[in-house]
Amino acid sequence: MNRLYHESEDWVEQGACRQYDPELFFPVSTTGPGRADAELAKAVCRTCRVRQECLNWALRAGEPHGVWGGTTPEDRRYLRRDLLPAAS
Repeated sequence: MNRLYHESEDWVEQGACRQYDPELFFPVSTTGPGRADAELAKAVCRTCRVRQECLNWALRAGEPHGVWGGTTPEDRRYLRRDLLPAAS
């Protein structure tokens, strides 16, 4: 079995988010009620022992939706930008 796939299974099964409705982690917007949902999802992520693995996966996958590893899509765009080497 592919090691990356196996590791993914491991952290997914341990996520704090598994105790919540998945819709919480996919707010309809980042303003109004959606913003409150995103903040609640981020609060759940802050309690999660596999938060970093989740965030790493979302960054590698380029996940464009949802709260992953305590970050919104906008947060991840900034993180990816900061991880890219500077143009010479």
